Amino acid sequence: MQILTQRAIPILMYHQVDAPAPRGSPLRGLTVSPVAFRRQMGLLKTLGYRGLSMGGLEPYLTGALTGKVVGITFDDGYLNNLQQALPVLREFGFSATCYAVSNGVGGSTTWDHAKGIVPKPLMNPAQLRAWQAGGQEVGAHGCDHADLTTLTATAAQQQIEACKAQLEAMLDAPVRHFCYPYGRYAPDHAGMVRAAGYATDTTTRRGRFHPASPGSLLELPRVPVWGATTLAALWLKLATAYEDRKAVSQATA
Repeated sequence: MQILTQRAIPILMYHQVDAPAPRGSPLRGLTVSPVAFRRQMGLLKTLGYRGLSMGGLEPYLTGALTGKVVGITFDDGYLNNLQQALPVLREFGFSATCYAVSNGVGGSTTWDHAKGIVPKPLMNPAQLRAWQAGGQEVGAHGCDHADLTTLTATAAQQQIEACKAQLEAMLDAPVRHFCYPYGRYAPDHAGMVRAAGYATDTTTRRGRFHPASPGSLLELPRVPVWGATTLAALWLKLATAYEDRKAVSQATA
């Protein structure tokens, strides 16, 4: 396939869209306020970006299509993604991928409880289907949000494969995109993701995707959006090499 000329593609990484926790709370920065999120999506629209789920982004990642696009992803499957983010995404005509933890569907984020974080509700099957009906996509984030690097190869493979099967049974739809819990993975895990039938997987490695030499669509970098990310900072992350330089410093740290 001929690879057409294409600009760098940022894939935004969000978690919660909700009122921030009190100052000093663990991982407070992973929550973006609804007002800030709407302004960010408005900035994307003003700058001429088309916000896409990983499924919608896939032909741009392979080079089959070109355009000014940005991926939008949410980790964990928070209920507030449906309540707060979906109306904004629909307002601007954008799509996004929400990576769900299959054994956590309908429950809460118990995996962060030991860090002193109050568990937050996750979407149940009906709510995940409502997310899909709103033009959005569900991806896989492991069965239990387990750190794959702490598991045996067999257990890691189970987390990757069973999550896909469980979510597909819930949603009666293909689940083609995976995200590593905590962003942690070993080289063998990418092969497990490919063998399980996923088209892409995303990481917490920082940077934008460069289609000039796309290679595999596994181990994709993302651009984090924090609660404190200003519109000026978001522009830097999207339109300049800021995140690409962060990737270099992250790799050498």
